[in-house]
Amino acid sequence: MEKSILERFGFKYNKRSVHTGRTIMLEELSNLLEAVPDAIVYDDYIKAIIDQNCLLKRSSSSRTITANFLTELYSLDPTITIFRNLLFFWNRDEEGRPLLAMLCAFCRDRVLNYSFKAIKSLEHNAEVKKKSIEELIDEMEPNRFSESTLQSMARNILSSWTKSGHLKGRRDKVRVQAKATPATVAYAIFLGYLEGQRGPALFETTYMEINDCSKEMAIELAENASARGWIFFKRIGNVMEISLPNLITKEEADLIYEQN
Repeated sequence: MEKSILERFGFKYNKRSVHTGRTIMLEELSNLLEAVPDAIVYDDYIKAIIDQNCLLKRSSSSRTITANFLTELYSLDPTITIFRNLLFFWNRDEEGRPLLAMLCAFCRDRVLNYSFKAIKSLEHNAEVKKKSIEELIDEMEPNRFSESTLQSMARNILSSWTKSGHLKGRRDKVRVQAKATPATVAYAIFLGYLEGQRGPALFETTYMEINDCSKEMAIELAENASARGWIFFKRIGNVMEISLPNLITKEEADLIYEQN
């Protein structure tokens, strides 16, 4: 699907990365969504961060910076497709929140997206070296970042994948299996659907790889999500029927149809 359409849904493709100075900010996102559970528009979140200081920042400048970074990662706009559905699943599956945050941020931070190459290639219990992440970032944007910036970004990237459950450890990071849930699998299906995937191909996307489970387990979790009424999923043998009536508006469905 064309990038312009995906950008309308909330995907981002610019060269900026929050990971020059932050991680996926899971704690800040969690605290914000708890502080403003009934937000309707973007400004509701920004006022909570800057005017009400719901994240307990020490200065007005740090509040503004935090608001900007969270906006970069998640949009914080309930009218944006991928954030609206992040909220949908966030409010229904607490256990899946770390992976949900990662999946959304993955769609909006180009460096984080690229770094998954290193994470998915690791065997479980294998140690990941910060230097390898530095080299990966430099490979993506040759000579763009200084050595100190590469070091900072690599630390933040590793911290983000730790927050999502793909790594563990404080100083030495080791690959572990992240915790997929019905919500994280359904959200991955949704993201793949926006990109134009259908049927069994929805279980073969990078988003599904981030769920870090077997295809059989992903199908089982999708059936669970369907039983809860979050998505429609029906399987007969190798034939799969998947639709997302609760996640995609008619206007969004028309945009997707026009591009396919």
